Amino acid sequence: MRTAYSVETVRNAERELMARLPEGALMQRAAAGLAAACAQVLGRVAGRVYGSRVVLLVGSGDNGGDALYAGARLARRGAGVTAVLLAPDRAHGGGLAALRRAGGRTMSGESAPADIARADLVLDGIVGIGGKGGLREAAVPLADAAARSRAAVVAVDLPSGVDADTGEVRGAVVRADLTVTFGAHKPGLLIDPAREYAGAVRLVDIGLALPAEAAEAEALQHADVALLLPVPGAESDKYRRGVVGVAAGSARYPGAAVLAVAGALRGGAGAVRYVGPAGDAVIARFPETLVSDEGPKRAGRVQAWVVGPGAGDDASTVAEVLAAEVPVLIDADGLRLADPEAVRSRTAPTLMTPHAGEAAALLGVSREEVEGARLSSARELAARYGAAVLLKGSTTVVASPDGGPVRVNATGTSWLATAGSGDVLSGLAGSLLATGLSALDAGSTAAYLHGLAGRLAARGAPAGAHDVAKAIPAAWRDVRGD
Repeated sequence: MRTAYSVETVRNAERELMARLPEGALMQRAAAGLAAACAQVLGRVAGRVYGSRVVLLVGSGDNGGDALYAGARLARRGAGVTAVLLAPDRAHGGGLAALRRAGGRTMSGESAPADIARADLVLDGIVGIGGKGGLREAAVPLADAAARSRAAVVAVDLPSGVDADTGEVRGAVVRADLTVTFGAHKPGLLIDPAREYAGAVRLVDIGLALPAEAAEAEALQHADVALLLPVPGAESDKYRRGVVGVAAGSARYPGAAVLAVAGALRGGAGAVRYVGPAGDAVIARFPETLVSDEGPKRAGRVQAWVVGPGAGDDASTVAEVLAAEVPVLIDADGLRLADPEAVRSRTAPTLMTPHAGEAAALLGVSREEVEGARLSSARELAARYGAAVLLKGSTTVVASPDGGPVRVNATGTSWLATAGSGDVLSGLAGSLLATGLSALDAGSTAAYLHGLAGRLAARGAPAGAHDVAKAIPAAWRDVRGD
C-alpha cells in the first residue's frame, strides 16, 4: 500500500531525523537519490550522462538545494549543468558552492528559455512542498519553456505550483514526466488534478519515521486488494456467500438495471435479487438473477442493497431501501431522491457513489469546484451525510465518515467515461458489501477492480459498460495472481 502524509507530518519527521544526523546529511541523501533518478532518465533520453545538457530551475527553498546538490553530482559525471536562479541572493549556499566546484554554471531567468530549449533534462526545484497557489509570475516563463522543450522534466518532491496536501491546482504549475519524492508520498501526488502533473512518481527512502495512523491518504495495490477479496469456503453456499439486492432501472432506463446486475453477479456475492420494472430485461440477460416485482420489503433476505441506478423518479423505492437494516449503496438517481435525514439516521453502513456533478449538487457548489478539490469534497460529503463516499473521477476517492486516510484509486482509464460504467461499479461494490466488507473496503476494492477491468476491456480502444462487466473476472484473477 502506498501511503501519503501531510506536509506538517513530513516536516516533523524530517526535523526529528535531522536532530540525530550530521548537518546536511538528510539533504545529501535526498540529492543522491534524485541524481540517480536523473541519471537513469538521461540514459534513456540522451544515451548517457556524460555530455548531456541539464538545466536546474532553482528556487530559494530546500527543493532548490536538493536540485543544486543533485546537479553537482551530475556535473561530476560529465553533464553540462546550468542552474537558473530565481532568487540568486537566497539560493542554497552549500548547494550552489557544490555545483560551482563541480563545474556547473549559473544564470538568471531572463535568458534561460534558450538553454531550456536545448536541454536533455530540466530539473524542477522551484517550489517545495509548502508552496501554495501556483507559480509566481517570474517562474511561469520557465515552466512554459520546459513544457515546449524536448527535455525530460523531473520534479523535486512534487511539481512546483501544486498543493501537496490537497492535490489542488490554483494557477500555473510545472508539468513533470517524473517526480522524485522523498521520505513519503504526498496526497497531491495521488489525487487529481495535481496527480496529472506529476508524471511517474518515484519514492526515495531517506529514513523518515512516519506513523501509519498519521497518513492522510492511501492507495491500495494488488497485494492489499487480494487480501480483501472474498473467497468461498468449503461449506459455503449461495446464501452464506451473501445476497445482494439491486433496486434499479425504470421503464425509461432498463439498461441501468441490467448493468448493475452485471456488476453485482461478478462481485463475489452468492446471489443477486433484482427488484424493479426491468425484470424481463434482467432475466433475459442473466437468468440466474432472483427477480421480484413486489418491492424491496418483500424481495426476500439480502445482506446489502444497491439502489438508484436508472431509478428515474421512484422516490418510494429509495426510501424503502434506506429503511432496511443492512448496508446500502446509493448511486445515480438515488442520490437525488434520497432524503438526507434518512441517510444520516441510518445505523447500518451506507456507501454513496456520486460523480463530480452529483457531488456538486449534494454540496451546493459547482462541478468545477468538486473536480478541483476532490479530497476535501469527498471528506465534506462523508461528514455531512454520515456515510462513506466514493467520489468517481480520474482518480476515485473513497472517504469514511469516521475520518482517517482517504483511499485513492488510479487503476482506471479514460475509456471508462462511458454510459453505464458507473452502474457496473455500483453493482460490483454492492456485491462486495453483501459479502461482509466494510463500506470503505467495498468501495475501494470495487474501484480498483473496476479500473483494471476497464483497462482490460479497452486496451486502448473504446469499450462499452457491458465489456467492462465481462472483464471483471479477469481483473479479479490478475489481482489474485491466478
